[in-house]
Amino acid sequence: MSKPVLLGLSGSLRAGSFNRKLLREAARLFGEAEFIEGDLNLPLYNGDLEEAEGIPDAVQRLADQIAAADAVLISTPEYNKGISGVMKNALDWVSRTKGAPWSGKPVAILSATAGRAGGERAQVMLRNCMVAFRPRLLQGPEMLLAQTSEQFDENGHLTGEIYVKTLTDLMAALRAEMARG
Repeated sequence: MSKPVLLGLSGSLRAGSFNRKLLREAARLFGEAEFIEGDLNLPLYNGDLEEAEGIPDAVQRLADQIAAADAVLISTPEYNKGISGVMKNALDWVSRTKGAPWSGKPVAILSATAGRAGGERAQVMLRNCMVAFRPRLLQGPEMLLAQTSEQFDENGHLTGEIYVKTLTDLMAALRAEMARG
């Protein structure tokens, strides 16, 4: 039996972002899988661009990765009490592709922020944005990583026991949702 494909999407483009670290830690705790990180560094959505040139290759590649994945992890920062423009832009672009790549897809949402709330408002906003795409969004446990600069060791592993337990439980829930078919 082949390994499941787990796609990770970070709402932060920064190479050293804590959301990217959180995705990688989630993939590690998920267990055996082929982990792929999607690229959300896309042009800003523009209907004129779409009309003139069609769907950009990078957008179609992302939509194809979503469609091909057995499950998707989305980790979002919280910018000004909501999801990042990068994340919203990617959702808008993918919604313009054919084939409804999100439909029925198991999806786990995570967030990592420098503040105390851990991205709770961003997660609520992201869930609202995802409703129209009809994925199978996990309802919990909620992985809200706060004060991120203090939460990872030199190997990129979470150090807080409660965070490790929550993320482990979320990955177990994602595996169970995948098994439901």
